[in-house]
Amino acid sequence: MIINVKPGLHPSTASSLSSSRAFAPIRFPSPPSATPFDGFETSRRLQVLAMVVKRSPKRLKYSAPRFTKEGSLIYVKAESGEDGWKLDPIVNLLKEGAVGVIPTDTVYGIVCDLKNPSAIERMQRIKNIEPTKPLSILCRSFRDIDKYTTGFPRGDGQGHSSIFRMVKHCLPGPYTFILTASKELPKHCIRYGTTTAKYASRKNVGVRIPDDSICQAILEKMDDPLISTSVKSPKENEWLLDPVVIADIYGQEGLDFVVDGGVRVADPSTVVDMTITPPKILRQGKGARLPWMVAEGDDEPNIGEDIRT
Repeated sequence: MIINVKPGLHPSTASSLSSSRAFAPIRFPSPPSATPFDGFETSRRLQVLAMVVKRSPKRLKYSAPRFTKEGSLIYVKAESGEDGWKLDPIVNLLKEGAVGVIPTDTVYGIVCDLKNPSAIERMQRIKNIEPTKPLSILCRSFRDIDKYTTGFPRGDGQGHSSIFRMVKHCLPGPYTFILTASKELPKHCIRYGTTTAKYASRKNVGVRIPDDSICQAILEKMDDPLISTSVKSPKENEWLLDPVVIADIYGQEGLDFVVDGGVRVADPSTVVDMTITPPKILRQGKGARLPWMVAEGDDEPNIGEDIRT
């Protein structure tokens, strides 16, 4: 295909020549003879050609595949993790710094990229929570947990059983385990703004591996884990379980997207502090209390009991 662009052609006319053949080879005929204006004509033709390529909608679409929010909340309904093609735009948004809501195996969570400080600040403003409120990390696997924390206690060969072996039976599952953060965890995830937290000798963080196919599909596509906080009503201390209601309420607060995984039940994760011995339940939730866990007023558990009961 040969497009002969004459000098002085208006850019809008040149743009109309591109249409759906913008990627076809464009060749210019050689000038019939050398004249003092050949250099000018060639330069002018190249400028118009650049306009044609730049203005091509098809080239814009495929050269910079960005999914941008244009003033309204993005709402995606997913039946399971197999709807991966529906979740790709959500992953792109998260990588660009978006803040949105996704389902977990317990309640819905407001999430953003672990390594994006401005996104975390936006999350706190959207939910209207203090910077001192700790946030949890949604992980893909134990590899993420080992990277961003010091890990679960192992056996020491002196009669103390390995908690790690027992935890493996719990995850993925409806538990949040409090662990000591490692140096790999970005400082903005553990320094919540107060002097006490900033200079605390132990900086802890809650980690989760949700047993939810939609949540796991998103996490698998991310480069890093997600920071998360549960979705509650701004005016009442109640879980918001219907994604349509969540979109209606938090869309007005600046939320970027909602992934609809169906209505959930008001049953949050069980929170267990693993930084003390024996591990202590801080909040009883959906996850069952296991023999090696204690609650307020309990005696030390028998770690040797069958953990599958």
